[in-house]
Amino acid sequence: MGILSSMYTGITGLQGQGEALAIYGDNIANANTAGFKVSRPEFQDVVAKSLKGLLGGNQIGRGTRLAGVNPIFSQGSIVQTESSTDLAIMGDGFFSLNGIDGASYTRNGSFHFDKDGKLINSDGYRVQGFQADDKGKVTSKMGDISVDRTVVDAKKTSDVNMFMNLDLRADKTMEFDPQHPEQTSHFGTGATVYDTAGTAHIITMYFNKTDDGVWTWRAMAKGEEVVGGQKDTMVEQARGKLMFDTDGRLKEQTTDKSSFQFNKGALPDQEIHFNFGEDKAHGGQGLAVTQYGTHSEAYKTSQDGYTAGTLAGMTFNDDGMLAAIYTNGQNVNLAQIALAKFENPEGLFKMGQNRYRESRLSGQPTIGAPQSGGRGQVSSKTIESSTTDIANEFINLMTAQRNFQANSKVISTSDEMMQEVLNLKRT
Repeated sequence: MGILSSMYTGITGLQGQGEALAIYGDNIANANTAGFKVSRPEFQDVVAKSLKGLLGGNQIGRGTRLAGVNPIFSQGSIVQTESSTDLAIMGDGFFSLNGIDGASYTRNGSFHFDKDGKLINSDGYRVQGFQADDKGKVTSKMGDISVDRTVVDAKKTSDVNMFMNLDLRADKTMEFDPQHPEQTSHFGTGATVYDTAGTAHIITMYFNKTDDGVWTWRAMAKGEEVVGGQKDTMVEQARGKLMFDTDGRLKEQTTDKSSFQFNKGALPDQEIHFNFGEDKAHGGQGLAVTQYGTHSEAYKTSQDGYTAGTLAGMTFNDDGMLAAIYTNGQNVNLAQIALAKFENPEGLFKMGQNRYRESRLSGQPTIGAPQSGGRGQVSSKTIESSTTDIANEFINLMTAQRNFQANSKVISTSDEMMQEVLNLKRT
């Protein structure tokens, strides 16, 4: 009888709208859940029979059913925080986690370091990334992101780069006296270098014009800092020549010797290469060190050595690179955040705890670096907020409530009609 079947039709509406209320309620409950993505119910109609069979037409519906709960992976708002380990993805991709139940994925970047120096989420799942080698170069090796190098070893100086001008007008008859270098040189400038033990030494570079377009340079160290030296004296450790063309550009540079004999435990015969820029003999422009008719002046001096340092802090950049900052001023790359991309993220299996797992519908993840292969950008000191729109969810709640009431009216009306049928026997 149609009256009886209509009651079951109303029941399917009550069930469907009740499930919709649960979905909308879950969206509202997670309005403050970082990285949460709202879901929406998707219904399908149910057909009980067709009066004309396969010919079509005259088909009687028997209500509705919940066909699926579809998460909507839209971009959430980016909120600034004070923690350097808080990360947000702007674009496609998921953070990759590893824990007791295997690999999982999340958009919630509320991370921190545990007592073992591993980057974890609030439930202790370890964040995965690409490891860096001892020189800070990121490799393709995947693993737990961790801080293992709390101390960075000292590095001896191997190269010193100098940028300056030497006065063309200098008198070439001045003779250099190593006992009185300040008074017998045309120009002097200092540079800090490090020995093999990481001890800093201030050396002085002296320049003397020996002929037109020809200068001799000497690197001298304090006597008390070198083997066999005496206090309050300067000892020559390196020497070379600079040749300039008539345009004042560096034509050629040579090094006659470079052997630093620092004491107090440093290895002997430390060779330091003094680089005065690309000279014209080697295809350069010869503009790092020039000989113009202006006062001699050093513009910049740099070198590649440093002393030992301890870990002072850590930071992420927009490439998801974790860099350790040490007390000696060195920044060393430790790892790079790995992002997983799915062809069908809506098909991921929800595990709770803001985590997802790969499913047959989602496909396998493609893991790579941020801003590559269509993956998004990683931002430090930020968190992606929930995509819940409270106003929109309230509208959905009211709509579901009215639909629930309407379906209950179908049942009550069917019940009244059934009562009329039962009353026929009494009359």
